[in-house]
Amino acid sequence: MATPPIQAYIEAMPGWKSEVGRRLDALVTRTVPGVQKAVKWNSPLYGMEGQGWFLGIHCFAKYIKVAFFRGAALDPVPPVESRSGDTRYFHIHENDQLDEAQLTAWVEQASRLPGERM
Repeated sequence: MATPPIQAYIEAMPGWKSEVGRRLDALVTRTVPGVQKAVKWNSPLYGMEGQGWFLGIHCFAKYIKVAFFRGAALDPVPPVESRSGDTRYFHIHENDQLDEAQLTAWVEQASRLPGERM
């Protein structure tokens, strides 16, 4: 279940993005028992208590950006590079078919790595 700030963010996501936000939140919650959630800098963040944040979500006009803060250490590495050497992104567009198995694998791996302190 989404925390109130995460739920409010997801409900405010425009159009098709809200349903994808619900799916992402459910996937992370199901995959990582005890995941910590917060909204900072207008982005939902997911992390482990005492370890920092491992994943963030942000809406753009044409896509949703899923940020893996230690994404360079994931296997396979998420496809979109960042100016930060460690961070990698995965973009979701309106008619994309989500590969939930791949997203789950990334989330599982990311949750075991040291997170970002924000």
